[in-house]
Amino acid sequence: MQTTIDLSAQTKPNWTQVALFLGLTFGLTWLLDLVLYLNGGLTSPAASLILQFQMLLPAFSAMLLGAFFFKESPIYHQTNHRASRWFVYYYLLLTALYLAGVIAALTLPEQVTALTSALLIPSALGLILLVVLRLIGGKDTFAGAGLGGGKARVWLLYGLGLVAFYALQTFLNYVFKLGQMVDIATAFPQMASANLPAQALLPLMAFNTVLMGPFLGLIIAFGEEYGWRGYLQTELIRLGRVRGVFLLGVIWGVWHWPVIWMGYNYPDQPILGSLAMVVFCIILSYFLAYAVFKSQGVWTAAYLHALNNQAVSFFFLFVITPANIMFSFGAGWPGLAIGAVIVLLLLRDPVWQVKDGGQSSMKQQQTD
Repeated sequence: MQTTIDLSAQTKPNWTQVALFLGLTFGLTWLLDLVLYLNGGLTSPAASLILQFQMLLPAFSAMLLGAFFFKESPIYHQTNHRASRWFVYYYLLLTALYLAGVIAALTLPEQVTALTSALLIPSALGLILLVVLRLIGGKDTFAGAGLGGGKARVWLLYGLGLVAFYALQTFLNYVFKLGQMVDIATAFPQMASANLPAQALLPLMAFNTVLMGPFLGLIIAFGEEYGWRGYLQTELIRLGRVRGVFLLGVIWGVWHWPVIWMGYNYPDQPILGSLAMVVFCIILSYFLAYAVFKSQGVWTAAYLHALNNQAVSFFFLFVITPANIMFSFGAGWPGLAIGAVIVLLLLRDPVWQVKDGGQSSMKQQQTD
């Protein structure tokens, strides 16, 4: 018996599937955060590795459900015969490897550095696999499965815009005396010991952090972006793009709350920090969604997410350290106000008025 699933009739999110995705993602993540808390919180030697593993879980949940349970998903194992299916399976394996690494790090904390370094290998292999599968399967192998790479022009222009945004925030912290300039040679003596002049250290760190870092962290950032932008955003924008992305930003911010309560991002500010993280995630969600709409590729969001993390680290750890994160430019309220203004400007683009779901003509054949 052959049936036809007409997605043009699906004008609302599939709330049952959305609930399953959110339940699995939040359940796994907050359970992991509980493990982190019980093992010393952010002071645990395994904290950095656990936070990396946490970023993999949204994509893991979306891929597990999409590949084996959601029959209308473009990555469902019985209907997706593209070469990209092998990347889906590899990503599930990568998540399992990180789980093993986290267990080992909690058991043998003295081996955390070695374990973290070892896990860079399968992450790098994931990037190589992407290139190989793209060459084998052609242009549609990832785009047809909702895993498109996007346009290089958007990667470049939006990436430069993101770096310029944080450079402006850093400059404003300097002008308004809301931070302190970092002496690289003093703060990072291990780098100064390389016999390089102090004035050469900052450009080297900028190159490594802002240019190389996003590609090294691309697979990890994809872990969040395929879950949030790749799967959940696709469902929620059936409510309307502006409304759906706002709801996504709220969900994404709440997902971060356990680590905020432990002092991540906003130390000693569990209440205001929780609120600020939601606002930050709403603003960043509009920017990343806009990039995805313009680029037609979830990997664009993954790159920009990785670049965002690297830019924040570079400007606020290596250039000017904010005196009070909550009340400085960057991730604090003044910076969030500037981000909100930029979002209002982005929302003037007609791309936000496109109707999703109701006008889709995509159909999928399914055999029972």
